[in-house]
Amino acid sequence: MTGAGRAAATRPMRVGILCYPTYGGSGAVATEMGRALAEAGHTVHLFSYASPFRMGAAPRGLHFHQAEVFTYPLFRYPSYDLALASCVVEVARREGLDVLHAHYAVPHAVSALLARESLGEPGPAVVTTLHGTDVTLVGAESSYGPVIRWSLSRSDAVTAVSRHLADATTELFAPDAEIRVVPNFVDTERFRPRDGDRGSWVADDGPTLIHLSNFRPVKRPLDVVETFARVREELPARLVLAGEGPELPVVRNRVRALGLTDSVVFAGEVRDVPGLLQGGDAFLLASDSESFGLAALEAMACGLPVVSTDGGGIAELVRDGETGLLAPTGDVEALATACLDVLSTPERAAGLGEEGRRRSESDYAMDDVIGLYESIYTEVAP
Repeated sequence: MTGAGRAAATRPMRVGILCYPTYGGSGAVATEMGRALAEAGHTVHLFSYASPFRMGAAPRGLHFHQAEVFTYPLFRYPSYDLALASCVVEVARREGLDVLHAHYAVPHAVSALLARESLGEPGPAVVTTLHGTDVTLVGAESSYGPVIRWSLSRSDAVTAVSRHLADATTELFAPDAEIRVVPNFVDTERFRPRDGDRGSWVADDGPTLIHLSNFRPVKRPLDVVETFARVREELPARLVLAGEGPELPVVRNRVRALGLTDSVVFAGEVRDVPGLLQGGDAFLLASDSESFGLAALEAMACGLPVVSTDGGGIAELVRDGETGLLAPTGDVEALATACLDVLSTPERAAGLGEEGRRRSESDYAMDDVIGLYESIYTEVAP
């Protein structure tokens, strides 16, 4: 990528971003995007059901709107998609939004398109970014297929965070719209190799593995624990598990059953993610599939070698033997061998980490990727 992308936006724009607030890649990317666009002079309105975990102190020009979901006796379940669309309509009428950028087809693109229809002509352009499970999991349910296909066909632009995801979407839905690949990004000024102190998450008596995720089943966090158990048989290592999610109680039980309580740190929802990563020696993922792998990119930017399974689009990011090591999904022995390789050979780990840092700067720098989105905004809402 080149740095020329930031010059593509010819005027400040009024952008609405619809996203999840939770501890996952799509919410992190959407929030960081909102901050970067606001700092570049655009006015950004962020919509979700709660304040995103990376929101922090909002810069001038970034505004958060919470969609309030109300219960109603005739509704068996609260209708978040309608509440979100209504919230967007209210703000769009008042602020005159130029673009609605929906992160995830379901429910956010659907809500954005419903809002546009409600606003009438001329309404804001709709850009839909696919992050993975909205297509690979939700889309696999046949009942959602027509709605997802409709949302893709009615969007003014559709992007996917990896070539793997773009191809999977085309195979599942054969959309009329072109799917452009725009990868996730990282702020390489904030996410950078540590300088001096390793931080409070680790001890100095052995190497530290870091795992950061939303602890959903697709992340296979039990495989992370099983991998670490095999590493501990050879090295006095430590594992830091950061994040929250539905699988966390099962993970805690397995850690206790394996007698690893003293070697595993449950860090919870860490706000200082760069500080967490800078304290580690390697980053570990064991997912069934990663459409991109934002946490792995952030680890690379901090100079950590990445050990990961190779499902989905992760191999587009982590180059096996160059920026990290890849193993087949579900192969705990192979993951443990790869972890031992980098943790027991500092010069090997340093080489992988340095190349990962270089690649994060050359291919995934925040300004360059934000510039690509600005170009799309200008194209669809001239």
